[in-house]
Amino acid sequence: MPVREELVMQQNVRIGLRASSGGLLTTVDAGPALPLSQMLIGRAVDDVVSLLPRVFNLCRSAQEGAARLALGMPLNDAYATQLARELLRDHLIKFCLTWPRLLSLPSQPLPPPEATLTGLFGSVATMPADLPSYLVWLHSESGMAPVLRGIAEAFAPGEACVALPMTHANSVFSALPQDNSPALRHREHPVLQGLLARYGAGPLWRATARLIDAEACYLGGLPPLQRLADGTALAPAARGVYAVRASAIDGRLVAFQRVTPTDHLFLPDGMLSQSFASLPPAKKTFAALLLDILDPCVPCQLEEIHNA
Repeated sequence: MPVREELVMQQNVRIGLRASSGGLLTTVDAGPALPLSQMLIGRAVDDVVSLLPRVFNLCRSAQEGAARLALGMPLNDAYATQLARELLRDHLIKFCLTWPRLLSLPSQPLPPPEATLTGLFGSVATMPADLPSYLVWLHSESGMAPVLRGIAEAFAPGEACVALPMTHANSVFSALPQDNSPALRHREHPVLQGLLARYGAGPLWRATARLIDAEACYLGGLPPLQRLADGTALAPAARGVYAVRASAIDGRLVAFQRVTPTDHLFLPDGMLSQSFASLPPAKKTFAALLLDILDPCVPCQLEEIHNA
């Protein structure tokens, strides 16, 4: 069974949380899916690639690039730079504004481009190379260390973790639970490997993956878009990887399918479900922080459901 074509709604997604003996059980009420294919099929391909980012205004460059690649249309020379800037800005908003607010820490303005690395890492201006050096940095006041330390203190090892395979080209359109997040681009990084062994695939691991991804965006280290043999296009996005399948006849769209990281996030027994299932009910005060680290691309409302 394929993943639902679209989980982006016009209204908030309601996420119910019910306490169980081991964690928080979730229910997701996403409402009716927007009939995206019906909106696009029959349109000229130029209209499709310009309309898609306007309908869903997050990850605009990833959406446009994936659609262009799937339809065999060229990317402009500035595309890679544009995409990297888009992802970097999304990451910086998390570190500078959103996560500090959820951790009751002072927010700070986004650093100017020339100060990005010092804003992220402090005077060292680079990601620590291994887990021991990362843990030393984590307990400093350098760059975003206080924010990541706050996340580490909020969630103990093993809390809010998942045990899922990372998304790959052969799984992206399947409905099997999978981890579609920025960590998939950096899974071999020694710091992420060390955090995975010590803490599990939880909030600190995810937030650190975004830190590594932010550095990669700034330094031009994002992987290029891929076009698979079946025409599927894969584009790096702030939340993971974005996939599009599309075909056209005589310049008009005849088939369209897309999958986003949020589609995978909301799958039964997926990232959202497993993360909350391993969060102790006593820590439900961190539910909003956990949800923001998981980062659905739609507005969500958390609702506590009391046991009868």
